[in-house]
Amino acid sequence: MKIASILFLLFTSLTYAQIAGCTDPLAKNFNPLTIVNDGSCQYRSTKIKPTYTASLFEKVKETSGLLLYDTLLWTHNDDNDTALYAVDTVGNIKKKIVLQNVKNTDWEEISQDSSYFYIGDFGNNVSGNRKDLHILRIEKKSLYSNIQKIDSISFSYSNQTDFSAVNSNTTNFDCEAFIVTQDRIYLFTKEWSSQKTSVYSLAKTAGKHIAQYQETINTKGLITGATYVPDRKNIVLCGYSKSLSPFIYLLYDFQDTLFSTANKRKIKLQLPFHQVEGIATKDGIHYYISNESFTRKPFINSAQQLHQFDLSPFISQHLRQ
Repeated sequence: MKIASILFLLFTSLTYAQIAGCTDPLAKNFNPLTIVNDGSCQYRSTKIKPTYTASLFEKVKETSGLLLYDTLLWTHNDDNDTALYAVDTVGNIKKKIVLQNVKNTDWEEISQDSSYFYIGDFGNNVSGNRKDLHILRIEKKSLYSNIQKIDSISFSYSNQTDFSAVNSNTTNFDCEAFIVTQDRIYLFTKEWSSQKTSVYSLAKTAGKHIAQYQETINTKGLITGATYVPDRKNIVLCGYSKSLSPFIYLLYDFQDTLFSTANKRKIKLQLPFHQVEGIATKDGIHYYISNESFTRKPFINSAQQLHQFDLSPFISQHLRQ
């Protein structure tokens, strides 16, 4: 009887050990016996080039966010300018809408749900101690009206207790990326010191809120944009290294909203010295990425551009599931 109990416990332990692991056939450590994805997949280093690149007009040389709405790509500048610009997929400006009675301190991202645009005025890289972090919420139906309906979601980080000024580009409380789900907003920070991104959960209603720390993901780079495919549990981030080597970062097949349980795949982009800022998709396979103008004379002169990337080799199998 004692031996049978030991054998049962051993069998149970071995069975459980096979439950959690890497479920992605594209990963180096894929285990076909795995049932539950635990976010442990590892991938070979990969670099891809855009399917095409288009120039953007001078009016959006500081393009800092990107989303796809009503067949057009919507973007904005990150300083002073309070207009939204809608461009086609080859970079031509088709619409310009000036937002009423708002200020652009440091607009860094734009996202949406079925009813609203959301614009993140939460850039915080200068001294890391802004106390006016907020997200503008614009009712889509009112965009073209004489009276636009715009309110604000103000927030502070749950774990930021020291608001002393720090040196430029050293804080871990900067942010340039977020997604909007059915009931929450999720911020992905741009952590200059740690080279990671922390996820914060935030209410999507107007008012003052605390952005609750959720988890940290080691992206080994600065995150600048995010886009979400809700029906496929798929998030794609974009960013760059401190040497301005851009990348995209895939998060897919995660449990609930624990994004660290996702398959996490970093793919480098063949766009040397491009400060990528915005990312958007229509189908979860083809992604548009914008970069703002970046010049460091006499060697670097990257103009503002729009790029399309085909991620079907990396994610189409997941989307078919």
